[in-house]
Amino acid sequence: MDADAETDELVSGRLVVLAGGTSAAGRTCARALLDAGARVVVVGSDGERLAALEDEIPGTIVERCDLTDESAVTDLRGRVHARLGAVDGVLHLVGGWRGGGGLAGQSDDDFVFLSRSLTALRHVSRAFDDDLRASPAGRLAIVSSTAVTRPLAGGANYAAIKAASEAWTRAVAQGYAKAARDDGRDPTAAAVIFRVRGLDGLEGALASSFVGLWDDDADALNDVVIELTTGS
Repeated sequence: MDADAETDELVSGRLVVLAGGTSAAGRTCARALLDAGARVVVVGSDGERLAALEDEIPGTIVERCDLTDESAVTDLRGRVHARLGAVDGVLHLVGGWRGGGGLAGQSDDDFVFLSRSLTALRHVSRAFDDDLRASPAGRLAIVSSTAVTRPLAGGANYAAIKAASEAWTRAVAQGYAKAARDDGRDPTAAAVIFRVRGLDGLEGALASSFVGLWDDDADALNDVVIELTTGS
C-alpha cells in the first residue's frame, strides 16, 4: 500500500477487526482494507500464523485470542480499546467444514466443532456491540453458506450452524435498528450476511464487497443478505 495514496473509500480511517482472519480470505480482506485506508486488526488463535501474516502484510495489527472464550474476548476488546480506540467494523471469518455420510454421519463431535463458529460470533458481536452502535459507520458482517437455503443430509450439522449464525446476525441487525429508533436518530450501524457456496476463488469478491459496505447508508444494508458468486 502506498501510504501517500489518496482514497475515496469511506472505510478510510475506520478500525476494523477480522475475527479468525488468518485464512486466505482474511489475508485478502486485510490487504483490501489497508489499501482503502482502514486500520486492520486480525484476530486468531495460532501465534505462528499471526506472526507470518504480520510479516506478510505490513501495517496489519495482530491479536491472539481464543474467540470461543468469553472472558478472553472481553480482554481482547479492552486491549484493542487501550491501543487503538473504538472499533468501527467486524468481519466474522471463524468457520470450518465437517460433513458427509448422510444424516447418520452427522456426529455430535462434528456438531461441537462446527458450533465454535457460532460461539465465537456470539462473543465477538456482544463484546463490540456498543462500539458498532456508537460508530458513525459501524458494520458487522458474517460469511454464511448457500447450504442454509438448500441443506443436504450430509451437511446437516454445517447448515444448522450457518442458519443459527444468520439468525443471530439478523437479531444483531434488529438491535442496531432499535437502538437508533429509541435514540431518535438515523441508523449508523448495519449487520450484513454474505452467502457463498464456497470461499475458494471468492476471496477478492468478499474483500471488495466488505470494503464497499462503508459506501452505502446503514439503513440500506442492515439485515441484508448478499450472495457472492464468481464474477461478483
